[in-house]
Amino acid sequence: MSSALESAPSSPAAGRPPRPWLRLRRRPGRRPWFSGTVMAIFAFCGLFGSVVAPHDPDKVNLSQALKPPVFAGGTPTYLLGTDQLGRDVLSRLLTGAQVSFLVAAGAVLIGGAIGLLVALLAGYSGGRLDAVLTRVADASMAFPVVLLAIVIVAIYGKGVTVVIAVLVVAAWPQYARVLRSEVIRIRTQEFVTMSRVMGGGRFWAITRHVVPNTIPTLLVLATLQIGLAIIAEGSLSFLGIGVPPPAASWGNMLADGRNFLATAWWLPVVPGVALSLTVLAANLFGDWLRQALDPATRR
Repeated sequence: MSSALESAPSSPAAGRPPRPWLRLRRRPGRRPWFSGTVMAIFAFCGLFGSVVAPHDPDKVNLSQALKPPVFAGGTPTYLLGTDQLGRDVLSRLLTGAQVSFLVAAGAVLIGGAIGLLVALLAGYSGGRLDAVLTRVADASMAFPVVLLAIVIVAIYGKGVTVVIAVLVVAAWPQYARVLRSEVIRIRTQEFVTMSRVMGGGRFWAITRHVVPNTIPTLLVLATLQIGLAIIAEGSLSFLGIGVPPPAASWGNMLADGRNFLATAWWLPVVPGVALSLTVLAANLFGDWLRQALDPATRR
């Protein structure tokens, strides 16, 4: 943390704790226009994709099969064309965005909460508990995600909930390892020490000082994990162990369209471009957050 944070009031009665995320309001320089716009569109489609979809994404109409998109000689009725079953590609793309958004949000929120809790227990308590929780996180990180998905799917079947559970199990150790280092660093800062000297207990120090100062790192990790979760969901659905058909998913659309690359190129290209742009925007936005919240960069 910066020297300004270290010199901030830290006793229980000294007022508000440091709030490093407020640097975003005062951060000069370039703004993340591209990544922010793409992420905003992704969030909107994730929330309202099925509402704004022009057609039923699961309706089969073989008479309209393999219609090209409007920019390739198609009709405005199907802006991005149709697939081999006559289903509207745009409607399936919007509905697939809802699946990706739900999976990414669930994996990030639940995995981040578990990782933060483990990091607080391990980093602030130390000792044997720290060693045990760290070894558990290391063991979880060593387990292959695809193998874990195959095992869970074999037991519980396919579905969005199963995909979220797989990604949570794979993601929480990464939060825990990074945030644990932050907790260990923050607990040795002067404002935390002075808080305890002035009579603040452990719970006060954690809730008023440690947790608020881990939020910048947590935000950066969560933003980067969004891209990883989207890729993981698409990969699992592409392999047939993710979201089951006929539910629309970007991974399912890629899997269905790979056999039509020569005759109907838009079937794999459209979901592939959407997936690539969303992941790229998530990574760029996470990198901007890291720079904006870095004290050295701010100085």
